[in-house]
Amino acid sequence: MNTNYLENNYLTLVGKVTGEKKFSHEIYGESFYVFNLEIPRLSGNSDIIPITVSERLIKEDTLTEGKKLLIKGQFRSYNSYENEKNRLILTVFAKDIVEVEENEEDEENEMVRKDTVTNEVVLVGYICKKPIYRQTPFGREISDLLLAVNRAYNKSDYIPCIAWGRNARFCQNLEVGTEVKVVGRVQSRNYEKKHEDGTVETRVAYEVSIGSLEVIEEKDDEKEADTENKEAV
Repeated sequence: MNTNYLENNYLTLVGKVTGEKKFSHEIYGESFYVFNLEIPRLSGNSDIIPITVSERLIKEDTLTEGKKLLIKGQFRSYNSYENEKNRLILTVFAKDIVEVEENEEDEENEMVRKDTVTNEVVLVGYICKKPIYRQTPFGREISDLLLAVNRAYNKSDYIPCIAWGRNARFCQNLEVGTEVKVVGRVQSRNYEKKHEDGTVETRVAYEVSIGSLEVIEEKDDEKEADTENKEAV
Protein backbone atom coordinates (compact mmCIF):
# COMPACT_ATOMS: atom_id res chain seq x y z
CA MET A 1 0.00 0.00 0.00
CA ASN A 2 1.41 3.37 -1.04
CA THR A 3 1.49 5.76 1.92
CA ASN A 4 3.65 8.56 0.52
CA TYR A 5 1.08 11.32 0.82
CA LEU A 6 3.23 13.83 -1.05
CA GLU A 7 2.96 11.64 -4.15
CA ASN A 8 -0.63 10.56 -3.46
CA ASN A 9 -2.13 14.02 -3.10
CA TYR A 10 -0.83 17.24 -4.59
CA LEU A 11 -2.32 20.24 -6.35
CA THR A 12 -1.55 23.61 -7.88
CA LEU A 13 -3.98 26.52 -7.84
CA VAL A 14 -3.67 30.06 -9.17
CA GLY A 15 -6.36 32.55 -8.26
CA LYS A 16 -7.33 35.69 -6.39
CA VAL A 17 -8.13 36.11 -2.72
CA THR A 18 -11.82 36.84 -2.14
CA GLY A 19 -13.31 37.83 1.21
CA GLU A 20 -11.45 38.03 4.49
CA LYS A 21 -9.34 35.42 6.21
CA LYS A 22 -10.72 33.76 9.35
CA PHE A 23 -8.94 32.10 12.23
CA SER A 24 -9.33 28.31 12.01
CA HIS A 25 -7.36 26.60 14.77
CA GLU A 26 -4.05 26.41 16.62
CA ILE A 27 -1.69 23.44 17.00
CA TYR A 28 1.38 23.58 19.26
CA GLY A 29 1.40 27.36 19.15
CA GLU A 30 1.05 27.54 15.35
CA SER A 31 -2.07 29.37 14.13
CA PHE A 32 -3.94 28.42 10.96
CA TYR A 33 -6.28 30.58 8.92
CA VAL A 34 -8.93 29.90 6.26
CA PHE A 35 -9.65 32.08 3.25
CA ASN A 36 -11.31 31.68 -0.16
CA LEU A 37 -9.49 31.62 -3.48
CA GLU A 38 -11.39 32.53 -6.67
CA ILE A 39 -10.17 30.52 -9.66
CA PRO A 40 -11.53 31.34 -13.13
CA ARG A 41 -12.80 28.60 -15.45
CA LEU A 42 -12.49 28.61 -19.23
CA SER A 43 -16.29 28.96 -19.36
CA GLY A 44 -16.06 32.38 -17.70
CA ASN A 45 -17.43 31.15 -14.36
CA SER A 46 -15.26 30.75 -11.27
CA ASP A 47 -14.65 28.20 -8.52
CA ILE A 48 -14.44 29.52 -4.95
CA ILE A 49 -12.15 27.16 -3.04
CA PRO A 50 -11.43 27.27 0.73
CA ILE A 51 -7.72 27.36 1.61
CA THR A 52 -6.21 26.51 5.01
CA VAL A 53 -2.79 28.06 5.62
CA SER A 54 -0.30 28.41 8.47
CA GLU A 55 0.55 31.86 9.74
CA ARG A 56 4.17 30.96 9.03
CA LEU A 57 3.56 30.96 5.27
CA ILE A 58 1.98 34.39 4.98
CA LYS A 59 2.99 37.99 5.41
CA GLU A 60 0.70 40.66 6.80
CA ASP A 61 -0.70 41.65 3.39
CA THR A 62 -0.55 38.23 1.64
CA LEU A 63 -4.28 37.55 2.02
CA THR A 64 -5.48 40.98 0.92
CA GLU A 65 -8.69 41.00 -1.16
CA GLY A 66 -7.83 40.67 -4.87
CA LYS A 67 -4.26 39.48 -4.31
CA LYS A 68 -3.22 36.88 -6.91
CA LEU A 69 -1.60 33.77 -5.41
CA LEU A 70 0.03 30.57 -6.59
CA ILE A 71 -0.74 27.81 -4.08
CA LYS A 72 0.72 24.32 -3.88
CA GLY A 73 -0.60 21.81 -1.39
CA GLN A 74 -3.09 19.01 -0.83
CA PHE A 75 -6.85 18.49 -1.00
CA ARG A 76 -7.88 17.29 2.46
CA SER A 77 -11.00 16.30 4.38
CA TYR A 78 -12.09 16.13 8.00
CA ASN A 79 -15.30 15.36 9.86
CA SER A 80 -17.28 18.11 11.54
CA TYR A 81 -19.90 17.13 14.12
CA GLU A 82 -22.92 19.43 13.74
CA ASN A 83 -26.47 18.99 15.01
CA GLU A 84 -25.72 15.39 16.09
CA LYS A 85 -24.56 14.53 12.55
CA ASN A 86 -21.15 14.09 10.97
CA ARG A 87 -20.41 16.28 7.98
CA LEU A 88 -17.44 15.88 5.63
CA ILE A 89 -15.55 19.18 5.32
CA LEU A 90 -13.13 19.70 2.42
CA THR A 91 -10.31 22.23 2.19
CA VAL A 92 -7.03 22.83 0.40
CA PHE A 93 -4.11 22.62 2.83
CA ALA A 94 -1.45 25.02 1.57
CA LYS A 95 2.17 23.84 1.64
CA ASP A 96 3.55 26.82 -0.25
CA ILE A 97 2.20 30.23 -1.28
CA VAL A 98 3.74 32.59 -3.83
CA GLU A 99 2.39 36.06 -4.56
CA VAL A 100 1.96 36.71 -8.28
CA GLU A 101 2.24 40.35 -9.25
CA GLU A 102 0.34 40.68 -12.53
CA ASN A 103 1.99 43.96 -13.50
CA GLU A 104 5.56 42.81 -12.93
CA GLU A 105 7.54 41.32 -15.79
CA ASP A 106 10.34 39.75 -13.78
CA GLU A 107 11.54 36.26 -14.70
CA GLU A 108 9.91 34.51 -11.73
CA ASN A 109 6.39 35.80 -12.40
CA GLU A 110 6.75 35.27 -16.14
CA MET A 111 7.62 31.64 -15.42
CA VAL A 112 4.55 31.29 -13.18
CA ARG A 113 2.27 32.62 -15.91
CA LYS A 114 3.69 30.41 -18.66
CA ASP A 115 4.42 27.12 -16.91
CA THR A 116 1.76 26.78 -14.22
CA VAL A 117 -1.77 25.49 -14.69
CA THR A 118 -4.40 27.43 -12.78
CA ASN A 119 -6.20 24.44 -11.27
CA GLU A 120 -4.86 20.89 -11.22
CA VAL A 121 -5.00 18.14 -8.62
CA VAL A 122 -3.48 14.65 -8.71
CA LEU A 123 -4.80 11.95 -6.36
CA VAL A 124 -3.83 8.31 -5.88
CA GLY A 125 -6.27 6.44 -3.69
CA TYR A 126 -8.79 3.66 -3.25
CA ILE A 127 -12.45 3.61 -4.20
CA CYS A 128 -14.25 3.25 -0.87
CA LYS A 129 -17.89 3.29 -2.06
CA LYS A 130 -19.48 1.75 -5.11
CA PRO A 131 -19.48 4.45 -7.84
CA ILE A 132 -22.92 5.86 -8.65
CA TYR A 133 -23.60 6.09 -12.37
CA ARG A 134 -26.43 8.20 -13.80
CA GLN A 135 -27.49 10.19 -16.82
CA THR A 136 -28.81 13.73 -16.92
CA PRO A 137 -32.14 14.52 -18.67
CA PHE A 138 -30.00 15.60 -21.65
CA GLY A 139 -28.22 12.24 -21.75
CA ARG A 140 -24.90 13.31 -20.23
CA GLU A 141 -23.19 10.46 -18.37
CA ILE A 142 -21.92 11.07 -14.83
CA SER A 143 -20.34 8.88 -12.13
CA ASP A 144 -19.82 9.91 -8.51
CA LEU A 145 -16.82 8.42 -6.71
CA LEU A 146 -15.48 8.65 -3.17
CA LEU A 147 -11.73 8.23 -3.02
CA ALA A 148 -9.76 7.34 0.15
CA VAL A 149 -6.30 8.89 -0.12
CA ASN A 150 -3.70 7.79 2.42
CA ARG A 151 -2.03 10.41 4.58
CA ALA A 152 0.79 10.22 7.10
CA TYR A 153 0.21 8.78 10.59
CA ASN A 154 -2.35 6.23 9.35
CA LYS A 155 -4.86 8.92 8.39
CA SER A 156 -6.87 9.19 5.18
CA ASP A 157 -8.61 11.93 3.26
CA TYR A 158 -11.98 11.11 1.69
CA ILE A 159 -12.33 13.06 -1.54
CA PRO A 160 -15.54 13.19 -3.61
CA CYS A 161 -14.84 12.98 -7.34
CA ILE A 162 -17.04 13.22 -10.40
CA ALA A 163 -16.36 11.66 -13.81
CA TRP A 164 -17.98 12.46 -17.14
CA GLY A 165 -18.69 10.72 -20.43
CA ARG A 166 -16.58 7.65 -21.20
CA ASN A 167 -14.78 8.00 -17.86
CA ALA A 168 -18.16 7.86 -16.10
CA ARG A 169 -19.12 4.75 -18.07
CA PHE A 170 -15.81 3.13 -17.15
CA CYS A 171 -16.11 4.02 -13.45
CA GLN A 172 -19.49 2.35 -12.99
CA ASN A 173 -17.81 -1.08 -13.15
CA LEU A 174 -14.99 -0.33 -10.70
CA GLU A 175 -15.07 -2.32 -7.46
CA VAL A 176 -14.59 -1.02 -3.94
CA GLY A 177 -10.91 -1.26 -3.04
CA THR A 178 -9.63 -0.56 -6.56
CA GLU A 179 -6.59 1.73 -6.54
CA VAL A 180 -6.77 4.55 -9.08
CA LYS A 181 -4.89 7.68 -10.08
CA VAL A 182 -7.00 10.66 -11.07
CA VAL A 183 -5.97 14.00 -12.53
CA GLY A 184 -8.50 16.79 -12.57
CA ARG A 185 -9.46 20.11 -11.05
CA VAL A 186 -10.99 21.20 -7.76
CA GLN A 187 -14.44 22.66 -8.30
CA SER A 188 -17.20 24.22 -6.24
CA ARG A 189 -20.92 24.04 -6.92
CA ASN A 190 -24.09 25.15 -5.15
CA TYR A 191 -26.85 22.72 -4.25
CA GLU A 192 -30.03 22.76 -2.18
CA LYS A 193 -30.36 20.73 1.01
CA LYS A 194 -33.94 19.94 2.02
CA HIS A 195 -34.51 19.56 5.76
CA GLU A 196 -37.16 17.46 7.52
CA ASP A 197 -39.13 20.56 8.48
CA GLY A 198 -39.50 21.48 4.80
CA THR A 199 -36.99 24.30 4.75
CA VAL A 200 -34.37 24.46 2.00
CA GLU A 201 -30.76 25.49 2.60
CA THR A 202 -28.29 26.44 -0.14
CA ARG A 203 -24.92 24.79 0.41
CA VAL A 204 -21.61 24.60 -1.44
CA ALA A 205 -20.06 21.26 -2.40
CA TYR A 206 -16.40 20.76 -3.28
CA GLU A 207 -15.15 17.89 -5.41
CA VAL A 208 -12.60 16.85 -8.01
CA SER A 209 -13.82 16.98 -11.61
CA ILE A 210 -11.87 14.13 -13.25
CA GLY A 211 -10.01 14.81 -16.46
CA SER A 212 -8.18 11.47 -16.65
CA LEU A 213 -8.38 8.26 -14.63
CA GLU A 214 -6.01 5.29 -14.48
CA VAL A 215 -6.41 1.99 -12.63
CA ILE A 216 -3.21 1.06 -10.80
CA GLU A 217 -2.48 -2.63 -11.14
CA GLU A 218 -0.62 -4.59 -8.49
CA LYS A 219 3.00 -5.30 -9.31
CA ASP A 220 3.89 -8.92 -10.01
CA ASP A 221 6.03 -9.21 -6.86
CA GLU A 222 3.16 -7.86 -4.73
CA LYS A 223 0.79 -10.41 -6.27
CA GLU A 224 3.28 -13.21 -5.54
CA ALA A 225 3.63 -12.02 -1.95
CA ASP A 226 -0.15 -12.01 -1.52
CA THR A 227 -0.35 -15.54 -2.96
CA GLU A 228 2.39 -16.80 -0.64
CA ASN A 229 0.65 -15.23 2.37
CA LYS A 230 -2.66 -16.86 1.45
CA GLU A 231 -0.98 -20.25 0.97
CA ALA A 232 0.78 -19.90 4.34
CA VAL A 233 -2.55 -19.30 5.99
